[in-house]
Amino acid sequence: MINRVLIRIKVLQIVYAFYQNGNGNLKTAEKELLFSLQKSYDLYHYFLLLIIDVTNLHERIVDNRKHKLRPTEEDMNPNMRLINNRFVKQLAENKALKQYCNEHGLSWSNDQGFIKSVHDILLASEQYTSYLNNPDDSYETDQEFWRAFFKKQICGNDMIEEYLEDKSIYWNDDIEIIETFTLKTIKRFSESNEANQPMLPMFKDDEDRDFAITLFRQSLLKGDEYRERINRHMKNWETERIAQMDLIIMQIALAEIMNFPSIPTSVTLNEYIDAAKYYSTPKSGLFINGILDSIVNELKKEKLLFKD
Repeated sequence: MINRVLIRIKVLQIVYAFYQNGNGNLKTAEKELLFSLQKSYDLYHYFLLLIIDVTNLHERIVDNRKHKLRPTEEDMNPNMRLINNRFVKQLAENKALKQYCNEHGLSWSNDQGFIKSVHDILLASEQYTSYLNNPDDSYETDQEFWRAFFKKQICGNDMIEEYLEDKSIYWNDDIEIIETFTLKTIKRFSESNEANQPMLPMFKDDEDRDFAITLFRQSLLKGDEYRERINRHMKNWETERIAQMDLIIMQIALAEIMNFPSIPTSVTLNEYIDAAKYYSTPKSGLFINGILDSIVNELKKEKLLFKD
């Protein structure tokens, strides 16, 4: 589930912090990297829990209205479609989700104001109105409602993103990526799997986990070597004017180019040029592209790099 785009971002953040903190302990920094990746996986489970908790809140509100001193006809005969949503019932019973949340202590119990805000968004949404009026009463309709609501109302919602960023500093750059995996999970659910529907794994395979560890270690262990080569290609630039983040991005990019023969150089360059546009200055992408392209050509001439 944690893809290489997110891994690169996390490595960049931890390596940057490593240097900002005065070149701390490598083992401690590596633990921080793994913890940061784990928090991304937590967010995935939090998003799925959000669906359950919003539904549970709706059920409590409906039940409370039935027990008012003078309930209306609507209070006594509410539309139960959301409460009886088959997809949510299956999600709430999912063994893997429950086990992970129990083991890691994940819960929205201290965030009831936030749950209510999301519930308010749901009640006011076009997706909810269409869902209540849909004559097709099926598992697929129940599932599609939550997929559509999550995509249209949760993804990209400024209030929700700000709340999540305040809840954990580790989620500042994770939200958009994890939202896509949550949508994929909703779509993958099958009624026939009942409580045994598999969740997406933290890493697609061992190769991706090894990629994270190796990229991080090589970026730091060979950092001086990479910096020396980078500096040689910056002779026409005023070093003090170059952003520290640019240097770190190029350092990590070289670590990837030199240590992962199966990843095309062009893929690596594009990934880190994009990272520079987001994490550094507006001109950083062009600058980094020029320096790295020059270094790659040099490495090929020295027969230290054999891939395209």
